[in-house]
Amino acid sequence: MNGTTGSPDGSGTTMHLNVEEDLVTPRGPGFPIVGVVGAGQLARMMAQPAIALGVGLRVLAGAPWESAAQVIHDVRLGRHDDLAALTEFSRGCDVVTFDHEHVPPEYLRVLQASGVEVRPGPEALVHAQDKILMRRALAEAGVPCPRWAEVTTRAEAEEFAARVGWPIIMKTSRGGYDGKGVWRVPDADEAARLLQQVTLTPGAAWLAEELIDFTQELAAQVARSPHGQAVAYPVVRTTQSDGVCAEVVAPAPGLTEARAAEAARIALEIAGSLGVVGMLAVELFDTGDRLLVNELAMRPHNSGHWSIEGADTSQFENHLRAVLDLPLGSPSPRAPAAVMINILGSTHPDLYRAYLHVMARDPGIKVHLYGKEVRPGRKVGHVTAIGEDVDALLERARHAADFFMGVIDG
Repeated sequence: MNGTTGSPDGSGTTMHLNVEEDLVTPRGPGFPIVGVVGAGQLARMMAQPAIALGVGLRVLAGAPWESAAQVIHDVRLGRHDDLAALTEFSRGCDVVTFDHEHVPPEYLRVLQASGVEVRPGPEALVHAQDKILMRRALAEAGVPCPRWAEVTTRAEAEEFAARVGWPIIMKTSRGGYDGKGVWRVPDADEAARLLQQVTLTPGAAWLAEELIDFTQELAAQVARSPHGQAVAYPVVRTTQSDGVCAEVVAPAPGLTEARAAEAARIALEIAGSLGVVGMLAVELFDTGDRLLVNELAMRPHNSGHWSIEGADTSQFENHLRAVLDLPLGSPSPRAPAAVMINILGSTHPDLYRAYLHVMARDPGIKVHLYGKEVRPGRKVGHVTAIGEDVDALLERARHAADFFMGVIDG
């Protein structure tokens, strides 16, 4: 719907309003609209930097109660794997980006052909969607990775294990996240069982990898713009629980300057070689002797939530800046250390009441809740503490998260 109105300054100049775009997607006059496919917590945490930047934010949500849909004004309902929904959603957007990696790349190419800016583009994003394609591309680029092989039969799994030893890791090449689609396989019988009994998503295959004996897990995050500007965040230590990220410490304690520089260099090289635009997270194994790439994510990532309070520019703001081709912000830390602990769902559903204890006990703790229904093991929020003493920060953040999860009651 279009309309006219008098100038707010009384000059008599008439302003033309496109009500559908200018009012449904609030933004500064002449400022762009960023469309985010997916309405989870990552899209939700883009809302505040979008407000500060003055840009419009639109999300494609599967339901009106999803995390980002609760806090962003312009919500379009539809599925990420429905081309008609994606086409309608992208109309009027200056750029389209993602809360997750599950949009079919062939649909993104259709959007590009119609003139929509898609960032990161499908040629880059496919390497975060398909682990076998990722391994091939990283091998061609000379990036250090665990030894791997595509397997389809018990004999192929046995042949691979003969080279690297049992147990091995088996993954579905597509669709897995937060520990889903990953198995530690002790022998050929278990490999055969998985190959026979697990139904793969369309287009997926089986990836076998050597089991890495690591000293710690790291994550290196970079932001990269279309014209090639890139910045690297401090390399962080991540701790997993049942395949789900539980804790992040920034910067990684005890990591040498040389090893941190190596991790950042690997992430920057991957971003450049794959043509990533936006945030890239590179998960790494540190074996003590070398770094090996585990996974990639081409979006804001759980390992970077600490940056909301802990860095001059959060990963969410830099993702928006990057996809809009704006100059990137400084990733420098605001304090010597930052700790982020995930709040995982439990049988303790009343998160709001926990504020009374957590906020009174530690006013310096920053709490982020995602508006999600509490289910066991589900990420429903996180807490962050920044300061100087890592051990003290961990104690504070763990206490707050444990209280939200009902692990402790005082």
